[in-house]
Amino acid sequence: MMKWINDMQDGDQINGQLLVASVAKCESDRAKPYLNITFQDKTGIIEAKKWEIVEGDLETIVVGNIINVDGVVLKYRDKPQLKVLNVNQVNPNEINILNFQKECLVPKEELIKKLDKYLASFKDKDVSLIVNTLIKHYYKDYIAYPGGIRVHHDFDGGLMYHSLAMADLAEEVCKLYPQVDRDILVGGALIHDIGKTIEYSNPVIPTMTLEGKLIGHISLMYAEFKKIVDDLHIESEVPLLLEHMILSHHGTREFGCPVVPSTREAVLLSMIDLLDSKMQIMDKALDPTKEGDFTQKIWPMDNIALYKPKAR
Repeated sequence: MMKWINDMQDGDQINGQLLVASVAKCESDRAKPYLNITFQDKTGIIEAKKWEIVEGDLETIVVGNIINVDGVVLKYRDKPQLKVLNVNQVNPNEINILNFQKECLVPKEELIKKLDKYLASFKDKDVSLIVNTLIKHYYKDYIAYPGGIRVHHDFDGGLMYHSLAMADLAEEVCKLYPQVDRDILVGGALIHDIGKTIEYSNPVIPTMTLEGKLIGHISLMYAEFKKIVDDLHIESEVPLLLEHMILSHHGTREFGCPVVPSTREAVLLSMIDLLDSKMQIMDKALDPTKEGDFTQKIWPMDNIALYKPKAR
């Protein structure tokens, strides 16, 4: 029986289905080609190497494919790594796609109840109309899509999980700073990343769409926002304020913003977004790490390695 990735240990013989999350053709120090692969199932990911490339490998080991893998788990730098011996294609009728979608960190029913409470909580009628209209329009994808492909919130319902965590943070910020427009900040948190439902191909095995690669979720969402919200004929400046938050939520032009945050709520939204994404990145690295040890280097955090303190 195939082991889940999180249960794989040094010396395990592996034969079963895995999802190809990434693949790159590389060369060894002796200029010999090999494949550097990342495999995924619903419990996590594992790095892999196929040192001998044979006919058919490049057509089989393709991002998004679920393939049968024969190999052995070896320890490399204190981390399990899969040495791939053979691969072959799998009959689509033999695939249970849910085995390869990372599970949500909490039951989705709880998240949906929290979302419903937030959607009913707005006092500003224009914010309420815009946020409810947008989420209703994208509801099926909003509750299903991940918040990222590899870096953070890359699991079933991750987009909703991330957006609600940001809304929770926004509520706390507003308690500390009552001068902040609560409805604008919370509304921005709930809708800021909806463009990822267009940027990514599907919720189960997401890859970047052509629109995602060429335009990105920020600009995609701005275009969708204009198309949907303009039909609401709102006369206040609320649509403009929320548009600005969508366009600026990455904080700087260096990280893909067409504009930098230029309202108090937009600045706070970018900071809250960064905080929640960094926390999830750190949790992913620290959870499998033993107490008293360091994580592997974390490339989205400038390649630092985090120390996990001993319980006390």
